[in-house]
Amino acid sequence: MAFKLDSVVPWGRNMEEYKLMFRLEDNDMSKKIAGFGDGPACFNYEMTERNGSVISFDLIYQFSKEDIEKRIEEVRTTVMQQMRENMDNYVWKNIKSLEELESTRMSAMRKFLSDYEKGKAEGRYVFHELLDKLPYGADYFDIGLSSHFLLMYTSLGYDFHIASMTEMLRVCKEIRIFPIVDLDANKTDLIKNVIDYFQRDYNVEIVKTEYEFQKGDNKLLIIKNRDVI
Repeated sequence: MAFKLDSVVPWGRNMEEYKLMFRLEDNDMSKKIAGFGDGPACFNYEMTERNGSVISFDLIYQFSKEDIEKRIEEVRTTVMQQMRENMDNYVWKNIKSLEELESTRMSAMRKFLSDYEKGKAEGRYVFHELLDKLPYGADYFDIGLSSHFLLMYTSLGYDFHIASMTEMLRVCKEIRIFPIVDLDANKTDLIKNVIDYFQRDYNVEIVKTEYEFQKGDNKLLIIKNRDVI
């Protein structure tokens, strides 16, 4: 079955949020980074502006700028209404209001859209579906990032998550996944089972982050090749 854009709710984050979510230090920012499921985030754009090296992978990159922009506008009101109805589930610290949230998200997505066509031409935005093999050799990237996708969507199943993360670890020396709870911010058996699987061959740790927007979403999973110091 063909993937349809109307099944996606585009919601982009910026570089500062990526730095906090993934505990990216100054030395990390100079490394070769892969972003999995980046969607309309402007991390790639902002890093490129600073001469960083980021390649983003997502299913939505098969669509045109106009189609993605249209979809963003289609879901904008609905998403903000849902946020309004569930404000108590969020921590209003770094982002202090609904108005600031909408402004921050729309700013990030507009930056992405302004860069999208150029970035696709330069090979920075790559259409890819996890489970599929990536067109890169072993350890091509220093760090792989996955935000608000892996581990959150437990319905995709254990095998999907293991296979996806195994392929990420093939091309990345380490991967960082945030958050480590499901869509309702609950701990699940999936995270325990994933850790049990990968810690046999990799260094695995859970670390606290300075980023917490949805209550309870403040931990990061890091899996490293044991050759990485």
